[in-house]
Amino acid sequence: MLIRKLNEISAITAGDGTILRELLHPDREYPFSGRYSLAHAKVAPGQCTIKHRLKTDEVYYIIAGNGVMHIDDEMSPVEAGDAIDIPPGSLQWIENDGQTELLFLCIVDPAWRTEDEEICD
Repeated sequence: MLIRKLNEISAITAGDGTILRELLHPDREYPFSGRYSLAHAKVAPGQCTIKHRLKTDEVYYIIAGNGVMHIDDEMSPVEAGDAIDIPPGSLQWIENDGQTELLFLCIVDPAWRTEDEEICD
């Protein structure tokens, strides 16, 4: 049984500026056979991620906080409980317009890889 504890995973700063803790990824040293990756993301109040595109499907699931999601020419307020589908190739970024940390899960299928991400800012 594989159980990964968020508080035991080192945080990294992703290419888009998000603080991430990678929970599951098939290319890592632990025995995970899924084809997707799952990460916990954090954006501080008043901050936003850098505009970027992924070649793969991505879903954000908002755990806590408020923000504004931008996908191509669309934007929408988001809050805890929202699931956001981000189609492959879309220009995307999220901003935290609230007073607390914006926390969300990132699910990428197939799993996130450096070569599948383009930083646009």
